[in-house]
Amino acid sequence: MRNKKLPSQTTQVPFRHENHARPVTRRDFLAQGLISGMGLAVGPSLLGLLGSSPEAYAAAAECGIAVSPAGSGKVPFICFDLAGGANIAGSNVLVGKQGGQMDPLDAAGYNKLGIASSMLPSLPGQVNTELGLAFHASSSLLAGIKLKATAATLANVEGCVVCVRSNDDTSNNPHNPMYGIAKAGAKGQLVALLGTQNSVSGGNSVAPANQIDATLRPTKVSSVADTRGLVDTGKLATQLGGSGAVRVMQAVERLSGAKAGKLPEADVVKSLLNCAYSGTTEKVQQFGNPDVLNPALDANINAIFPNVAADGDFLKTAAIMKLVLEGYAGAGTVQLGGFDYHDGNRVNGDAKDLKAGQAIGAVLEYARIKNKPVMIYVFTDGAVSSNGTADNNAGGKLVWTSDNGTCGAVFMLVYNPVSKPKLKTANARQLGYYRANGSVETGATPLSNNVTQLAEAVVLNYLALHNEVGRFAQIIPGQGLGPSTSWDSYVMFQPIV
Repeated sequence: MRNKKLPSQTTQVPFRHENHARPVTRRDFLAQGLISGMGLAVGPSLLGLLGSSPEAYAAAAECGIAVSPAGSGKVPFICFDLAGGANIAGSNVLVGKQGGQMDPLDAAGYNKLGIASSMLPSLPGQVNTELGLAFHASSSLLAGIKLKATAATLANVEGCVVCVRSNDDTSNNPHNPMYGIAKAGAKGQLVALLGTQNSVSGGNSVAPANQIDATLRPTKVSSVADTRGLVDTGKLATQLGGSGAVRVMQAVERLSGAKAGKLPEADVVKSLLNCAYSGTTEKVQQFGNPDVLNPALDANINAIFPNVAADGDFLKTAAIMKLVLEGYAGAGTVQLGGFDYHDGNRVNGDAKDLKAGQAIGAVLEYARIKNKPVMIYVFTDGAVSSNGTADNNAGGKLVWTSDNGTCGAVFMLVYNPVSKPKLKTANARQLGYYRANGSVETGATPLSNNVTQLAEAVVLNYLALHNEVGRFAQIIPGQGLGPSTSWDSYVMFQPIV
């Protein structure tokens, strides 16, 4: 069933379900695709963004201000939050029993995961392993990835799937590991974390309570043509020019420091003021033209996403990947909506998966262009299942008919510009497993029925890429993965840094 016509790449029709209550919250509207990804970019205040200038270099160094956009030296991290309960297991990323991805389920189990009997993974031509991680050959998610990522990029990608149950149609699943990633060392020159939603996690699904640090709350970037607002220095730089603006800022710094010397606790106040003004002065010098961060003006991004400004989902993806992969942020969450697609029409669901795949593929391709590694984590709230009915308009694929969190999974991809990442254990790309009937075996691992521990395992794998597994308990005190002797069973990748 290969080479079938792909669903429309521009289909963005909201899903309405007879058996669902009417949406009442912003998250409900997002999950059904009733609101778009457009919005407004907001960032920290001018005094909160730091950089470097020749005149203030010593002060900047003393204050710990970054002097280049190189980032923290950690692997850039981007996660995709597919709001609404998308299909990942089976029809997209293959899952199997205890023996791994290719340990076959029953035909009825595959049917439940949307795979028709004529497309079983055991049949010729039904499996694709171009990314190391096995996808179904007819996966729309994979088709989207391949539309944006070249063969040279895919050759240096490896991945793993985690079989896990999570709750359907709710933002309460603590899927998002961004705070743990930041605590592991992922920092940027401007901000630590980014998200496309104004939420504690930066996306739809929440962050685990034991990882949240209010000082690291993600900066919202949802309409990324306005990423320039992260470093907008106003009229000062444009009217006076870079050097003139710097001289003004240094004069203000000296005046403020002189006044601070007359206050109680003068040394502390003066130090705080000096560091604040040094950071602002540096930002004026380095970002006099904030368009340096505008993804719509990036030739490489426009080569990947032609006319990127015309599509809100692609535009916000482009902004996150630019800011993270260029070192201005340590990690970012891209939330995509409309994945509550169990409407009895497989074409619509495949169109959503195709678009998500293109966003993922674009990040991989941009990482290759920038010669940077990247770790991608893809998750969703719940899952869907099929009753075995075929949709002839989708080439005989089976329709999605209901929410079903027992058919859940998440997956990780790692790109290394030097060479293909290596698995910790050869050919071991699946953590946890499925029962033959097409449901997650919830007792397979502590992660299989515990989303908080799943997020912890993602942080553990991020540390593994840096050969820093030993720091795990320090990064997440009170973690639930047991003693250090058990951590290796959750690590899927060998170090790449």
